[in-house]
Amino acid sequence: MARTFQERLQRGIVLADGAMGTQLYERGVRLDECFEAINLHAPHLVLEIHRAYILAGAELIETNTFGANRFKLANFGLADRVREINRTGVRLAREAREICGVPVFVAGAVGPTGRLLEPYGTVAPEAVRDAFREQIEALLEGGVDVLVFETMNQLAEIREAIAAAREVCDLPIVAQMTFAADGRTLAGHSPEEVIEALAELGVSAVGVNCSVGPRPTVAILQRMAAVNRWGLPLSAMPNAGWPTNVGGRVIFGASPDYFADFAREVRSYGVRLVGGCCGTTPAHIAAMRRALDHDTGQASLGVSERQRTDRSVTEVPSTESPTRLAQKLGKAFVISVEIDPPKGLSPVKAIDGARLLREVGVEFINVADSPMARVRMSALALCVILQQEAGVETILHLTTRDRNLMGLQSDLLGAHALGVRNILALTGDPPTLGDYPQATPVYDVDSIGLVRILQRFRQGIDVGGASIGRPAAFTIGVACDPTRSDLDHEIERLHAKLEAGADFIMTQPVFSFDTWRSFVTRYEERYGPIRVPVLLGVLPLQSYRHAVFLHNEVPGITLTETALERMRRAGPNGRSEGVAMARELIAEAYDFVDGIYLMPSFGRYEVVAEVLEALPKQRFRARAS
Repeated sequence: MARTFQERLQRGIVLADGAMGTQLYERGVRLDECFEAINLHAPHLVLEIHRAYILAGAELIETNTFGANRFKLANFGLADRVREINRTGVRLAREAREICGVPVFVAGAVGPTGRLLEPYGTVAPEAVRDAFREQIEALLEGGVDVLVFETMNQLAEIREAIAAAREVCDLPIVAQMTFAADGRTLAGHSPEEVIEALAELGVSAVGVNCSVGPRPTVAILQRMAAVNRWGLPLSAMPNAGWPTNVGGRVIFGASPDYFADFAREVRSYGVRLVGGCCGTTPAHIAAMRRALDHDTGQASLGVSERQRTDRSVTEVPSTESPTRLAQKLGKAFVISVEIDPPKGLSPVKAIDGARLLREVGVEFINVADSPMARVRMSALALCVILQQEAGVETILHLTTRDRNLMGLQSDLLGAHALGVRNILALTGDPPTLGDYPQATPVYDVDSIGLVRILQRFRQGIDVGGASIGRPAAFTIGVACDPTRSDLDHEIERLHAKLEAGADFIMTQPVFSFDTWRSFVTRYEERYGPIRVPVLLGVLPLQSYRHAVFLHNEVPGITLTETALERMRRAGPNGRSEGVAMARELIAEAYDFVDGIYLMPSFGRYEVVAEVLEALPKQRFRARAS
């Protein structure tokens, strides 16, 4: 996310989504089915619900993982599928966010185990903590931004959940208990006891959800607010009243307008996160969105995209002058950050990310071209949008996978006319890796051939020798993977790219500068010095699970044993350790490369800001010839 959850809470009330379970029920899922298993069996239903809530105006959506712990899943014979169900739940929520293209928070939903802890019950606290840890690790691996513990009625159990989370991560935690009509949890805890106990555990918000409707929830919030000496943000996600059975269907009575009034009222009690639980629908969330926007004068993020400003912060390059990137390469330490295009129609999340990056001193944005062969918005279209809306110069990733020789040249002509003139020439991942494995790849040329085409354009002619009117002013970049097992092959290809006319190199992420140093030594033994600027790839790791996943499952990313061990030892401080490792790598490489190419995971651009805080001021220097 472009802004952290805590920062967003400080700026005002955050609107969460509504019910998942009752929405699945409305779509034909039986009440005796495992709702969390729908992530695997009918993911389109979950995706549809997430999208509906985002379009209604929710800024936080919860994954369909409420009961995805080993105890609850065992009731359906699914205890061995905790990781799969939770990871898929996160992927579906993130997919919905990408399709809608707005910067919502993805919250990992964690509900109770359904077991009574010792000494009153038969389950040991350690077993409950292990179950929570297993679920939370899977949610982390999927890339959640926040953890929401909800519908808990035992303080002992939610303490174990929070302890499990703190053992493996430092993500923000929203801790919510459920209360009965008498104003106490089923275990007998009062609102005052709840906030007293949970405030001491360092959570980001404390509140109430589920069993009661809006009016009883207000009474509980009033009692919490009266003793909230910590100024802790409160959260409220009530049911839409008490359910009734009408004609064989479960019906909740509280209307969207009633919830709109509720959202207005609870602000005065210190509520900073509001949403709905059982029985609430996108209509309830949309009504709350309108009410909150009316009170604050803010435009709704989900219903209508925000008005865009800063159109003239930085002019796109003229067709007569070199790009700003070309002017800086070899003279200043260049910082570029990668942004993936959205999977849907809206670019708002990408624009927000680019603006944040510009604020922390980033001048160049790499825009990937359907990475991993998965369908996303046109990279060229997003480049134009970011240059116009966020005032940053872009580097277009252009792959030969999807375009024949004619299409490639047409896109290059269009890119140049639109002011997008930094091109990273790539072959592209094969379609077999992505959403449409049956799609036909083109590959009329590879990345080396694309560099040659760009060179022809810089001479003012196309591949066939026809004039394009005047020489094009493209700046040509190429990729290099110094972590490949077959380094001889990589060295040969890099040399061919440089011989074809590349202006600069961007590497795949490395996790030790010795990896790049060793590659350069081998290259120079064969071909002499690399005489073009190099931007070293840097990927800040988020957790040990994240590191293992990248190392084993993402093509082009290979971690060192040292990096893996550091992330393992970091435990819950994985994100901080990942930032520290990135800073160390940059410090070591600073005087030996011409810049860095940062690749933030899960769209967490604020992590880039943390990495860059320790970077020295830009030093202008001449590159040795």
